[in-house]
Amino acid sequence: MPRLTRRSVLTLAAAGAGAGLLGRRALAQAAGESHGISYFGDLKYPAGFPHFDYVNPQAPKGGTFIHTASTWSYNQNPTTFNTLNTLVLRGDAPPGLDDIFSSLMAGGGDEPDAMYGFAAEKVAISEDGLTYRFTLRDIARFHDGTPITAEDVAWSILTLKEKGHPLLRVVLRDIAGATAENAKVVAVTFAKGRSRSLPLTVAGLPILSKAWYANRDFEASTMDVPLGSAAYKVGRFEAGRFIEYERVRNWWGEKLPVSVGQNNFDVIRVEFFRDRDVAFEAFKSRTYTFREEFTSRAWATQYDFPAARDGRVVRREVPDETPSGAQGWFINTRREKFASPKLREALGLAFDFEWTNKNVMFDSYKRTHSFFQNSPMMAVGKPSAEELAILEPFRGKVPDEVFDEPYVPPVSNASGQDRNLLRRATQLLREAGFTLKDNRLLDPAGKPMTVEFLDYDNSLERHTQPFVANLRRLGIEATIRRVDSAQYQSRLKDYDFDLTIRRYSLSLTPGESLRTFFGSESGKQPGSQNLAGIADPVVDALIQKILAVNTRPELTTLCLCLDRVLRAGRYWVPNWYKASHWIAYWDQFGFPERKPKYARGVPATWWFDPAKAAKLERT
Repeated sequence: MPRLTRRSVLTLAAAGAGAGLLGRRALAQAAGESHGISYFGDLKYPAGFPHFDYVNPQAPKGGTFIHTASTWSYNQNPTTFNTLNTLVLRGDAPPGLDDIFSSLMAGGGDEPDAMYGFAAEKVAISEDGLTYRFTLRDIARFHDGTPITAEDVAWSILTLKEKGHPLLRVVLRDIAGATAENAKVVAVTFAKGRSRSLPLTVAGLPILSKAWYANRDFEASTMDVPLGSAAYKVGRFEAGRFIEYERVRNWWGEKLPVSVGQNNFDVIRVEFFRDRDVAFEAFKSRTYTFREEFTSRAWATQYDFPAARDGRVVRREVPDETPSGAQGWFINTRREKFASPKLREALGLAFDFEWTNKNVMFDSYKRTHSFFQNSPMMAVGKPSAEELAILEPFRGKVPDEVFDEPYVPPVSNASGQDRNLLRRATQLLREAGFTLKDNRLLDPAGKPMTVEFLDYDNSLERHTQPFVANLRRLGIEATIRRVDSAQYQSRLKDYDFDLTIRRYSLSLTPGESLRTFFGSESGKQPGSQNLAGIADPVVDALIQKILAVNTRPELTTLCLCLDRVLRAGRYWVPNWYKASHWIAYWDQFGFPERKPKYARGVPATWWFDPAKAAKLERT
């Protein structure tokens, strides 16, 4: 699951209809003119600040940064691409393409949610909190030299709301209007009951050129290079193999406080590989120069090649101070065969994490319990009085365990086939109406129970195969289905799967993203992040409350309640996490003394070091 770009704002913030009117305290914080906005009105940096604290303002420009994608958004695919239109559902776009567009405001990596002026120099907020007037900078330009106007901004907002990727349409639905009051001022109005985070989402949206799209189908899958306005533009590319983003010379935003010390490479190149082993061999041969490692076996055993031994390749473990998110096999509850929570819990009991961690992952991980793992929003123990006050109206509409200890996957004996857990799974299946006949599990209608795990590469098969074997011991016909990456993405968009692995990355200030991950409406939209198909009125009600909170303590308490309800639903088989990033890179880069608190800072704050690179060439 970077600094607060368009993609991370959409991930961390977000609103929906019916969230409840903003409280008076919130409106008092929000009203007036400001150089920045945040979820609760607090800003670390004052007006006129020179740059973010964690950057090197004297960082040199130049060189190339080559990597494989470790984060992506919208319709992007890390293994191939066939379109350069990333803001719609159709096609597979390359990661990073959304970053060629500037936005009204941009955030930093050392605050949970604050945003500061980017294409807009300031924002004026009405007393009722329902109108935000953004004043654009005179210097803001598209890459063809044409000015960014308020008309472009208004058109972008309304077009993304109507025709954008389903993730965008869901979170933008409470925008009542966007109009250009003059060439430099765009007024965005919100529906009553909008969430606190929706203005942040709008401030982080990509700004598009209305003129460029005038004779183009916005929703088309196309290899036309889109016109952007940010620090990078699309350079050379070969579909499915690589794409380069070239730094724009004399870029209008280079000296802005949100940009100083960042965007230092002349070229950022993304390489595409369909096979992880092939990708690793390419890294060893310096085909690409930065790698985030996600495989414990590789991290523990495969970095013994000459360049890693002699220090030309550096390995580091970087602390991750953000919530670890929710990684697991998500169960597609849209399929009737997965309707029973007891069945879903039984599936989870067949996964032996302790054996997998020891024998496959070198004891590198901890078990995930919560959708808010590694954060203050993770429910532990019995509900507090504050939580009970929120949950009590839902008694009888949620499982009783919501009012007790939250569900935690049991610890196995690490044998790989813990008989006690498998016995418990069998009991749950029996209670759910399943029967065993001739070693085959039959559902209440007498049909054999089947489970298919969908994936696009084999990197997790060593984790999945023992799970499959245990499911077969329960009489379930379990299989692994590996398809090419394009078909995988297509099947996810259409929810054509039983179980698949995904990691959801939530922030310290979750908002609209909760709707996209867990909301009923999102689960009905093709291509949403609600892979499990969660459709629970209580979940929706809690999300509405979260989107209207006035203080961080209120937010935390409500998220604790949401965590309890989600965990009681058994929508997933939780995987594992670690509170750090494993990174490896060829020693040709410089970087600030400290990274941003809530981001890796790569490649945003790094730079190319010619002296180090020359030393590599001599060895």
